[in-house]
Amino acid sequence: MSAYSKTNVGHENRTELHDALSLTGAEISINNLPAGAGVPFVHAHKENEEIYGVISGKGKVVLDGETIPLEEGDWIRIAPEAKRQFSASSDSSFTFVCIQVKADSLSSYTASDAVIF
Repeated sequence: MSAYSKTNVGHENRTELHDALSLTGAEISINNLPAGAGVPFVHAHKENEEIYGVISGKGKVVLDGETIPLEEGDWIRIAPEAKRQFSASSDSSFTFVCIQVKADSLSSYTASDAVIF
């Protein structure tokens, strides 16, 4: 088995990488919303926190009823139980990455997990 997996992400509305990269510890998706479009549902999670990073454009997340504006370069962590819904601004497309991991599961960080050769 190879020590790595590689894929290429096109311009689909949503690309989930768990199958394409054989991920074992996280779910990662790339999401593209055209101007004025939104995710058509509100959701929360049972166990997984989500980390969102805005790659380009601008939009917003409605988080437990609070509207939070987002733009390129912004990152936001959302606890599992928080209700969330994302949408693009009326005048801008919105591309963001979502990293989903089990809350409170990180047991080591880069410096403590690395092995230097």
